[in-house]
Amino acid sequence: MTDASTLPTEEAIRAFEYDIVRRKLIDAETPGAIVEFDPDEAEQAGAFVEDAMSEADAREAEEGLPIEPEAPAKLSLFAAARNA
Repeated sequence: MTDASTLPTEEAIRAFEYDIVRRKLIDAETPGAIVEFDPDEAEQAGAFVEDAMSEADAREAEEGLPIEPEAPAKLSLFAAARNA
């Protein structure tokens, strides 16, 4: 029979999991190293944080920027994107 006092606490388990993710992130900074993360570890590491700019914010940021007239090929692409 297992004594409940010998089982790791939930806090100890979380600390251990955090330490594993931290060590994997350190290893991932080594050029050429291949480090695998399971989905939970990747989420803990911040891999799924959505911080992309919305299309509306991108269009708002574009307002007021000058279009370079010396690049006519690009001008048509910018104009088409703005009128889309």
